[in-house]
Amino acid sequence: MRWERGRRSDNIEDRRGMRVSGRGMAGGGIGAIVLALVAMYFGVDPSVVLNQAGSLAPAEQAQPATFSPEEERLKDFMSVVLADTEDVWGALFQGSGRQYEQPKLVLFSGAVQSACGFAQAAMGPFYCPADRKLYLDMSFFNDLAQRHDAPGDFAQAYVVAHEVGHHVQTLLGVSEQVHAARSRAGETEGNALQVRMELQADCFAGVWAHHAQKARQVLEAGDVEEALAAAAGVGDDRLQQQARGYVVPESFTHGSSEQRMRWFQRGMQTGDAAQCDTFKASRL
Repeated sequence: MRWERGRRSDNIEDRRGMRVSGRGMAGGGIGAIVLALVAMYFGVDPSVVLNQAGSLAPAEQAQPATFSPEEERLKDFMSVVLADTEDVWGALFQGSGRQYEQPKLVLFSGAVQSACGFAQAAMGPFYCPADRKLYLDMSFFNDLAQRHDAPGDFAQAYVVAHEVGHHVQTLLGVSEQVHAARSRAGETEGNALQVRMELQADCFAGVWAHHAQKARQVLEAGDVEEALAAAAGVGDDRLQQQARGYVVPESFTHGSSEQRMRWFQRGMQTGDAAQCDTFKASRL
């Protein structure tokens, strides 16, 4: 990905090196197990699980920390990707007569306290609608490359763009509507709604990629394949097969590998957020 000359975002909140102290998870080990299970997936609405795990908010304390040149370069890259999503969605919202509210990206190490509750790095990147911030421990990218077979900078950019997609859903009122519908639904129906929400965020990530390429020619050879590998690597069917040895479609919360790739491609090919209405789609 061509990014070095890109604009840097001011919306980076660097909490790396901060130690979270206190009782962060109700139920102790049980809470840790819950979050470890959620670690199989990234992008999940943390309000579903985090509020159940953080009745007593831990405190964050700054600790002396040094970071390698590679880590600082990755932080710089995250800043450019975030800035690019700001430019794309800012223009798209303005074109529809709305104003885009820029989210903050919180970088943390190990554990973090958000407005949605306490979280550990094991659960992966997430977006908290309560404070409208994205949370990311950059060590997740090692897992993305090694466990999910999705190395490369554009795979990393896809992760950020997907979480920004959840922010767009919050601004559009989609998140609130889905949360309300899930509160009235049974487990299977609720999972199905969550799948549609996640696939829409994938599509929104593709919309960003379309406009970033059109305006700034950011793509290099192999970049699209990197993003598709990331989408496939975190598909529910693949994750369940790896973890259990079998697949239970009724329990999907993010969509299959094929679905995630296809909706990302739809957004990237069209560049039209209106084409990302997974809630009205007859075929996911």
